[in-house]
Amino acid sequence: MSPAKKKPAAIGDVLAGVLQKAGIARRVEQAGIIPEWGALVGPQIAKVTDPQSIAADGTLFVHVTTNAWMMELSMMEPELLMALNAKPGRAPVKKIRWLIRQG
Repeated sequence: MSPAKKKPAAIGDVLAGVLQKAGIARRVEQAGIIPEWGALVGPQIAKVTDPQSIAADGTLFVHVTTNAWMMELSMMEPELLMALNAKPGRAPVKKIRWLIRQG
């Protein structure tokens, strides 16, 4: 008898397993906020912001075009955090660090 051949695993399943074993699956999922930013905050805010990274402590770093927008967005932070954290199961964004875009 020949040994049964295994069906090849999907690369996504293999990668998910590797990330889980490495203990970084939650961080990768949390970083998914960056490409989803525009859909989560809307086109007007997306036009004047650029999310950069998210730290392990849940701090999201976002570049802003002007001081006026930085002040406005700082006041809107509770509502923005609710929108960013609406997806169940994702490690939450705990705070947003607004930075003026250089150059």
